[in-house]
Amino acid sequence: MFKVLYNPLAGHSDENQLKNSLKALVEDELEFYNVTEIENLQTFIDGFDKSDKVLLVGGDGTLNKFINAVDNIKNSVWYYAAGSGNDFWTDIGKKLGDAPVCIDEYLKDLPVVIIDGKEYKFINGVGYGIDGWCCEVADQLKAKGKKVNYTSIAIKGLLFKFKPANATVTVDGVTKTYKRCWIAPTMNGRCYGGGMYATPAQDRLNEERKVSCCLMYKAGKIKTLMVFPSIFKGEHVKKTKQVEVLSGKQVTVKFDKPVAAQIDGETILGVTEYTVKTK
Repeated sequence: MFKVLYNPLAGHSDENQLKNSLKALVEDELEFYNVTEIENLQTFIDGFDKSDKVLLVGGDGTLNKFINAVDNIKNSVWYYAAGSGNDFWTDIGKKLGDAPVCIDEYLKDLPVVIIDGKEYKFINGVGYGIDGWCCEVADQLKAKGKKVNYTSIAIKGLLFKFKPANATVTVDGVTKTYKRCWIAPTMNGRCYGGGMYATPAQDRLNEERKVSCCLMYKAGKIKTLMVFPSIFKGEHVKKTKQVEVLSGKQVTVKFDKPVAAQIDGETILGVTEYTVKTK
């Protein structure tokens, strides 16, 4: 049996349509639970039989909440994408509407990010700079019931509102500085932000468990705006005078002023530095 933990808020899905889609894709018996109504996810899952399979239905935020709420699980975990960005789903080569897949291998030895002394696991990446700012603006729009277009927000930020910071980045003990840093995400996967391939060479299953930090820096607004769209195909990394990707097992990024950060799309405001560590 599949114990389906679905997020009715993810991607503004129609709940009945979502359930019917799953029933058409999965032959096993399905038992549905609204994950937003579960008070203690670990305790709830501990009550399942070992033979039950857990099926998460939602977006990247749903995945993030799951990995941070559940430390030990005896059941196999499956996933079906029903979010708005679905970067994890894209990164593993899937598209919307594809049947659920087992994700056990992707949940092992996940990296953690430490912000203001608090530790969070993440499955895709930690955004810092204009990407975090975009999530901050998107949250404000959602609160007003408005539609969100991350590309539009990013372009407006590049042209008018977002001010880049200077960054100090330390990867495995080696420190570099970057002037006018626009983005400084550290990635476990290749993409974030609804399909931006920030670190196209990153392999979330690499044996060394390294992560990759992408720095887009130095240039002014117009030149950065010219390069920025190429991130959707991962071609921005060819612009070596403006973009550098660093890989390692421990990454610390410090900005010289507080900005918003995002962890798998979840926003944290007023961040001046973060540290990512891997197993």
